[in-house]
Amino acid sequence: MCEAQSVTVPALEVANLTKKYPTLDALTDVSLRIEAGEIFALLGPNGAGKTTLIGAICGLVKKTSGRISLFGIDLEVDALTPRFDVGLVPQEINFDPFFSVREVLAFQLGYYGRPVDHARIDEVLKALSLYSKAEQPTRTLSGGMKRRLLIAKALVHRPKLVFLDEPTAGVDVELRRDLWTYVRKLRAEGTTVVLTTHYLEEAQELADRVGIIDKGRLLLVEEKHALMKRLGERRLEVRFGSKVTTLPELARVGSLDEAGLLFTFVERTETKPAAEILSALISGGLPVADVNMVPSRLEEVMLRVLRGGAQ
Repeated sequence: MCEAQSVTVPALEVANLTKKYPTLDALTDVSLRIEAGEIFALLGPNGAGKTTLIGAICGLVKKTSGRISLFGIDLEVDALTPRFDVGLVPQEINFDPFFSVREVLAFQLGYYGRPVDHARIDEVLKALSLYSKAEQPTRTLSGGMKRRLLIAKALVHRPKLVFLDEPTAGVDVELRRDLWTYVRKLRAEGTTVVLTTHYLEEAQELADRVGIIDKGRLLLVEEKHALMKRLGERRLEVRFGSKVTTLPELARVGSLDEAGLLFTFVERTETKPAAEILSALISGGLPVADVNMVPSRLEEVMLRVLRGGAQ
């Protein structure tokens, strides 16, 4: 007899999700599958529909139509149980200013049906550099510390799926790096992470896959490295030791700055390799003083997609 193949249940599956307001289609026919244990970056400009999509999944926004499943459970069948395993870092500060940091996290455990777990609270406080503030009233925290506490609230009940909606907006570089470290730890433990951010270096650093949304429509979902390879560009920058006025024929696909000291060539899949262009410059006897290859950033790829450049 053949053994039955195991079926992987996604952490999240959205099918044909639509949200209409009287004067706005916030989401239009969005379908998305996010696998358990991956880091997924949901990217797009302001007003693209990112927060509306997250709100519909977390029960904060009532969908117009479509289907949402969490951990294989259709929310039309059971809207409550699977959401106990979801965490959300919202964009807005939303905790009682009169309780201490530790009390806020203890209450949060209770909201999700978990008993108070001081070891878990300490673990999250230490991971987010909040331990020294544990007994302080939350109203005394700085803006950056309040943002850390929002993240701690979303994680303290050990969710299987966590949404980080602009988690590091307006905070310091230290928190950003702390969060990157902790997100990797969460993924290693099997937690699924959905990240929205305007700091696209976060997405480039952390994400396994990327989704790009604009005007309520999901334009693209792709593995990050494949996307960067397919749509990314590399820029060859050659600095000359003295002014150059004429380029070898092969190198005329590039450009010289007005001073004749900097040559730039953008390598794409349809162009010649940058190495051939550089070889032509050197073979032509040009006074090459410095060479630099600048890879594309995810931000540049996203802008290309938004401008209709994804084929």
